[in-house]
Amino acid sequence: MRALVQRVSRASVVAEDELVGEIGMGLCVFVGVTHDDGPAQADRLVDKLAGLRLMDDADGVMNRSVVDVGGAVLVVSQFTLYGDTSKGRRPTWMAAALPDRAEPLVNRVVAGLRERGLEVATGRFRADMVVDLANEGPATLMLEV
Repeated sequence: MRALVQRVSRASVVAEDELVGEIGMGLCVFVGVTHDDGPAQADRLVDKLAGLRLMDDADGVMNRSVVDVGGAVLVVSQFTLYGDTSKGRRPTWMAAALPDRAEPLVNRVVAGLRERGLEVATGRFRADMVVDLANEGPATLMLEV
């Protein structure tokens, strides 16, 4: 699994002209799933996201997790994280898992974060979405588990 993580002061996602997810301060996480990912990768991603020290402490140092600061998480599935342009300019999506495999794993990540006590909002799987966010820092990381 891959996750593009951005520290945000706010983030929202609209699908089909409907606001489907919105958070204040926290993390906006775009999640991609590949063919050999399973529950173990989803669980590792939950651990990594919940404990990731990307939030500022009182001294302005990235030393606290989203759990520590009482932040929220917006999780948006994004198969394009597995786009491959190594053979040209048009991406191929062959490394991305099909929706029937990816959706339960993204849902497992969401459930795992909620079990950690986090407020979690989501996008809408298989929908065209518009994500609006304010990246703080900017702070952006690519995680692979």
